[in-house]
Amino acid sequence: MPDTSTGSDTSKRDTGTTRNAARPSRRTVLAATAGLTAALTVPATAHADTPDERSLRALVSRMTLEEKVGQLFVMRAYGTSATDPDQADIDANLSELGVRTAAELIAKYRVGGIIYFTWAHNTGDPHQILELSNGIQRASLAQPRGLPMLIATDQEHGAVCRVGKPATLFPGAMAIGAGGSRSDARTLGRISGAELRALGINQDYSPDADVNVNPANPVIGVRSFGADPAAVAELVAAEVKGYQAARVAATAKHFPGHGDTAVDSHYGFPVITHSRELWEKLDAVPFRSAIAAGIDSIMTAHIQFPALDDSGDPATLSHPILTGILRGELGYDGVVITDSLGMEGVRTKYGDDRVPVLALKAGVDQLLNPPSIDTAWNAVLKAVRDGELTEARLDESILRILRLKTRLGLFARPYADRLAVDRVVGTKSHLATADRMAERTTTLLVNEGRTLPLDHREQRRLLVVGADPASPSGTTGPPTGVLAAAFTELGFTATALSTGTAPSAATVDKAVAAAQDADAVVVATYNVTAGNSQRTLVDRLVATGKPVVAVAVRNPYDVAQLPSVRACVATYCWTDVELRAAARVIAGRVKPRGKLPVPVERADDPTRVLYPIGHGLTY
Repeated sequence: MPDTSTGSDTSKRDTGTTRNAARPSRRTVLAATAGLTAALTVPATAHADTPDERSLRALVSRMTLEEKVGQLFVMRAYGTSATDPDQADIDANLSELGVRTAAELIAKYRVGGIIYFTWAHNTGDPHQILELSNGIQRASLAQPRGLPMLIATDQEHGAVCRVGKPATLFPGAMAIGAGGSRSDARTLGRISGAELRALGINQDYSPDADVNVNPANPVIGVRSFGADPAAVAELVAAEVKGYQAARVAATAKHFPGHGDTAVDSHYGFPVITHSRELWEKLDAVPFRSAIAAGIDSIMTAHIQFPALDDSGDPATLSHPILTGILRGELGYDGVVITDSLGMEGVRTKYGDDRVPVLALKAGVDQLLNPPSIDTAWNAVLKAVRDGELTEARLDESILRILRLKTRLGLFARPYADRLAVDRVVGTKSHLATADRMAERTTTLLVNEGRTLPLDHREQRRLLVVGADPASPSGTTGPPTGVLAAAFTELGFTATALSTGTAPSAATVDKAVAAAQDADAVVVATYNVTAGNSQRTLVDRLVATGKPVVAVAVRNPYDVAQLPSVRACVATYCWTDVELRAAARVIAGRVKPRGKLPVPVERADDPTRVLYPIGHGLTY
């Protein structure tokens, strides 16, 4: 769930340089897949490149124990190339993985999947990503009994994205929840999936199926579609269908539900206090919907859920939760993947050598991104040799993984087509679709005295101030600059002034002075709390008598902390596509249509609702 779900830290490393490798020749591809095809021993009635169940079982029976163990792991690797990364990435790989390159990682541990991160320098320009993906597939298929790879990433859109511009970036989940359109959710999955598949990425850790009912949730929040389980369930299923149409594996996360916690499982061990009855009515609903939609994989949560398992173990390591409930009661027989095994929530109780073994015993199939692949891989190998895990148990998970690879067509077409990238990724039609979608999600929460829309003829000079959090991967930023540029394109004369998430008294004074020369002020707010000086900034700007428009660029809950403001818009994220849409709404070029997908409680009395689910104004 790293700023995300896989435990990555987007600030860990800067984006590296990119370069292209040569596309594999047809001869190279055929040579790499020859051993695989032979190993399948497919009956005469089947196609050699589309193995059936019998063929898959035969393939598993020929694998060594070491190959089976490796197939369970999905790992990171630094670099823009599978075989020729920059020296800094070689050094990082040697330090963390004990190998120089992704290709060496695959050869040594026979891992079944690779996960891409921005900070690992995997996601540069589209052709670089494609060549990296093909290099990874080539390295795996070149091994004895080589298999195609699952190549995954967190492309949730909104706050969590690994592949940035020029790929199409859509509004995030809570924004889609504000739009309330199943068609939009399915379109997002279809277009995002098509672009990922064109880059050689075949598994996406999305959608987030958590029901966010805690405004203080530090790790889910706007990554959730909302607080109404039925609405979340519909949008989850729709997005899953979209990804499936693009032949990209969708992943519902984080089971059994991470929507009601004030602790970030990257850094602590959250406890969910819901009763079993509440879990059935709230958290379970979207996961049931995802399963009914044929979800390809489900990601676990590193949370305690005493009502489901009172052992104190995280759900990732819980046999009652994963095997008893997910597999037994919900009837799910697809791939179960852990959230990142580097996150504190799963490491609190057990050591890194025990976690992967206990996860497999609980019912997990894929082990995601352990801190040390050598420690985790050898621990699983030892557990089988010592009899704690049976080889038959490994075979169950490997068959699920191979079935998924078969459904994705990876045995037939493991490589991405270089010629298709420019035809698919970030096309004008895809970008236009994202823009229109963002307009349907922008939510007008307050509009006293018809403050909005602003008129560029009467309020030409705009001052754009406020918070400038680091922009999500691949977007332009900073938010004030993006907003100012968007307003300028709409006919205003807009000036940006960054005041930060905790403006000092001197910064507030500077903003108030600058407002004297403006006809109106737009202020971007970010996670405003009772004692936060962003409140002071807004109050002081309102006191100037100038029209002030607040734009809550992350949590819509900000509006409860801004009682003085006469106009407030919620965007649910601070990516370019959402900010530009907000500018068009504020300028009156389009009418606001979004409706709150979560309730906003009163700041002075959280037991009372200020704005209910479904609230949203228009012109």
